[in-house]
Amino acid sequence: MLVRVYTSPSCAACERVKEFLSSKGIQFQVIDISLDRNAAMELVRRTHQLSVPVVQIGDKFIVGFNQDRMMSLLSDEGIINS
Repeated sequence: MLVRVYTSPSCAACERVKEFLSSKGIQFQVIDISLDRNAAMELVRRTHQLSVPVVQIGDKFIVGFNQDRMMSLLSDEGIINS
């Protein structure tokens, strides 16, 4: 899977990310960092922070809800047509 959403249970912005991706018909994997310590540590290693939401598209990471950046990376990865 090319799209992953790192999230936690009480994160409103995480819900917005998931709703946005779903509205575009994008399939994604949800990773709850509160339940997966290894994923949380990998996130810190790769992004140098532990905040959510983080969207991973291919090998790129977006911290926070940034609709324009997500659309750009989704297009770059060939997941959607621009």
